[in-house]
Parts: sequence; structure tokens; C-alpha cells
Amino acid sequence: MAPSLHGSKILITREAKQSKEFADKVIAMGGIPLEVPLLKISCKDRKANRLMLDRLHEYTWIIFTSSNGVENFFEIIEKYHVQIADHVLFAAVGHKTESMLNKYSYRSAFIPSTYNADIMAEEFLRTPGEKGPVLLIRGNRSRDVLPARFSEQGLAFDTMEVYETSFNLEMKHQLNDVLSKQQIDFITFTSPSTVESFMVMADEIPDSNYVCIGTTTEQSAAAHGLHTLITPEEFTTDAMLLAISDYINRKD
Repeated sequence: MAPSLHGSKILITREAKQSKEFADKVIAMGGIPLEVPLLKISCKDRKANRLMLDRLHEYTWIIFTSSNGVENFFEIIEKYHVQIADHVLFAAVGHKTESMLNKYSYRSAFIPSTYNADIMAEEFLRTPGEKGPVLLIRGNRSRDVLPARFSEQGLAFDTMEVYETSFNLEMKHQLNDVLSKQQIDFITFTSPSTVESFMVMADEIPDSNYVCIGTTTEQSAAAHGLHTLITPEEFTTDAMLLAISDYINRKD
């Protein structure tokens, strides 16, 4: 039997551009998506970034921990017509991030076995070959796992903050309207930031099933006192929906 969401209402809280793709997947699996984007992503084109681009040829690796990082990095690259040297290697936290990299005609030379920063740091440091210097592409809310591990190991690196994640406070009324009027079966979180924005904007926290894309997001949800947490083994939106389907079947 094909996986099905059996008409479940799924609240999608991720940023607007990314929520449409997620909503289409929900529909394809027989669910009802409710899109309330609680985050805004904006490119962060600072003078410091422009100066760093002049030294781009000095780096051995450029590391991306999100597709947002890839998209906004290349937006800045293209704006200033900067060329990336042939010797530079790319690392991506997962296949979604690599797919975004492919859109710019580049491929990842390294992807960790599990899509999170902790595993990425451990496995990247174990890979043979020249490691540094590294350019780590980040957002303003990125965790400090990679910088901390690289510092511990004495690896030369720089960070480049190319995008800003902020709470989409304009959605507060819509969120609470949906929470009060809809019987939502599953509330999805695709980052710790979606958890935090939800907790800030929701007037009342419903007794619902909360679905987290990975263990870091799950830890954030648990720290905020949310229960009935569902987290797939593979940290993707496809796996989230399969985990929901499995949960429904077990309940039946």
C-alpha cells in the first residue's frame, strides 16, 4: 500500500518560497496543507562579504549547511561577477543543499552520512586530503557547531554570513486564526527557527502532533515543552511525510 496522509491537515511553518514545494508533496500524499510561513529569508550583502570575495581563490573548501546559504551566496557572487577558482571544492550538508548547488553548475565533493552539522563536522575532519583554509557559508541563526569543531582542530577557516532569518511577525494573526479554527493533525518544523517563531507567535500552544525534520529541531521543540514529537531517520521533508504516514498507520 502506498504511503498516505489520509486527509490529515498538515501545518507548514517554513519560509514562503520553500513551503509551496512542501505543500505540493502533502497534496500528492493525500493530505491537506495549511501554509503559514513563520520565517522570512533575506540576502545579507555586507561590505565584509564583498571584501571576502576578493580572497575567494585562497580557500580550499566552501562549505554550505543549507540550501538558503547556497542560493544567497551565489546571488552575491553573481551580483559582483566573481569567478570561483577551479581548485575550490564544495561540501554540502545534504542532498537538498547539493541540488541547489547543482543549479549553479557545481557539484559537492563531500556530503555527510547524516544531514546535520555535528555529523558533518566529524566526518569532514576525518576525510583524507587538504582541509583548509575553509570558507563556511552561514546565516545569522546558524549554529556554532562547525566553527567550534574547526577551532578545536586548529583548522583555518573564515565565516561568511550571506542570509538573515527573521520571524515573519505579519503571520501572527493568520497563525492564531488557523490554530483556533482548524483541527490541525500535524504541525511541522523544518528548523529550530520555525520552532522558535511558532512559540513566539502562537497565543496558545495546541495539543497536537509535532513533526521535526531532524534531531536538532526536535531538541529545540522538546526544550520548549512540546510533546508527541515525530522525527524521521532521514532529515528531509519527504521523510517527514513518510513518518507521518507511518504514525497514522500505527494509530489505526
